[in-house]
Amino acid sequence: MAHDNHNLAIFRGTLKFKSNEQKIWGVLIFLSIVTTVEVLLGIYKPEFLMGKVLGMKILNWIFIILTLVKAYYIAWDFMHLRDEKGSFKWSIVLPLLILIPYLAFILLVEGNYIHEVFREGFVKWNF
Repeated sequence: MAHDNHNLAIFRGTLKFKSNEQKIWGVLIFLSIVTTVEVLLGIYKPEFLMGKVLGMKILNWIFIILTLVKAYYIAWDFMHLRDEKGSFKWSIVLPLLILIPYLAFILLVEGNYIHEVFREGFVKWNF
């Protein structure tokens, strides 16, 4: 494991480790804030976020980005990646940052194609 220098807090000239309780409260607060923002955006759906970027609403992009942020933070904290060396961190995080958006892209493109096929009437809605 790498050194815990980033988990140290300087308190009146002395070094003090953050307690596990402080870390847990920090994780709870961060994830609660991000989730609250997602829920509020989902409930109110602001009109200015309904414009399209790259064929998808801005609001949907925000949901995807916030979900990736939460996934990264959960891996960072609960898988203890913050305490590992940089190369090991990137060997786990980089594939996730590439594969999850790629999967979302494939699902959205294929879903849009299926929707267009049904909407244009080539295949009747049978469900």
